[in-house]
Amino acid sequence: MSKEQLEAILQIAAEAPPPVNPTPGEMRAWFEAINGQTPQASGIEFEELTQGPWSGEWVRPPRSDGRRLIIYYHGGGFLFGSPLSHRAVTSHLALFSGLPVLSVDYRLAPENPAPAAHDDCYAAYLWVLEQGFEPSGIALAGDSAGGNLALSTALRARDEGQVMPGCIVMMSPALDLAGDGESHTSLQNAPLLTKELVDLFNRVYVGEGDLRSPMVTPFYSDMSGLPPTLIHVGSNELLVDDSITVAKRMKQAGSPVELKVWQDMVHCWQLYGPMLEESMQSMEGIAHFVMAHTG
Repeated sequence: MSKEQLEAILQIAAEAPPPVNPTPGEMRAWFEAINGQTPQASGIEFEELTQGPWSGEWVRPPRSDGRRLIIYYHGGGFLFGSPLSHRAVTSHLALFSGLPVLSVDYRLAPENPAPAAHDDCYAAYLWVLEQGFEPSGIALAGDSAGGNLALSTALRARDEGQVMPGCIVMMSPALDLAGDGESHTSLQNAPLLTKELVDLFNRVYVGEGDLRSPMVTPFYSDMSGLPPTLIHVGSNELLVDDSITVAKRMKQAGSPVELKVWQDMVHCWQLYGPMLEESMQSMEGIAHFVMAHTG
């Protein structure tokens, strides 16, 4: 990403700063409004889905492969975000892969603190299995908090004796909630996601709970027996060491993992879609990985 592109992205963010002393509803409306400016892929169909405490959205490309799918968990610190806010990502993943995407709308904090989001995302995976999809044809994917949820869902499936998905994809995953990694100090003023925001997310979702508990993060879990995993993270973001560390732990446990650190990229740059060349490159690479590891 060029200096000019970064400045343009930061200018967009600066023109719509988060509200002062907001309610959760105001924060969610602000986030939706910002991401609503990003173009989504054309020719994509969207269909609402309601199931129990969680809901979602089917994102279907033309002539989609009905045997495989991507389950997508949006980011937003467990506080905001929705299938609508992440359509720029889910629609392009559907377009590039030719697969339907189930974008999960899990319950949000503080109204629904931990482990509500984790429970909903695991329930969504079980529901998809009940619909007759072969586990090997399922990709679990997510950005930021959603990356946490994707990995957590796979590990919970393993621990509860469920068949594992075909692959996992994490984009800028939020895993080190306790902030033990060096980048949580050295890059705490990186663009878009700051230490202050991370602390807010932890307060509303985890509260006084244990930030290292497997109920809220898979970061300290046994990483053995996982399916092929792809991680994309930016070099200029607070959470870069989350990805580097978890990839190292996966390799040590014998689980196949590919880590790509994108030079100068900021947190969840995929949300900028066609506005940023590296965003499209990342999503195309993710689609290719999913196609290669599901079937």
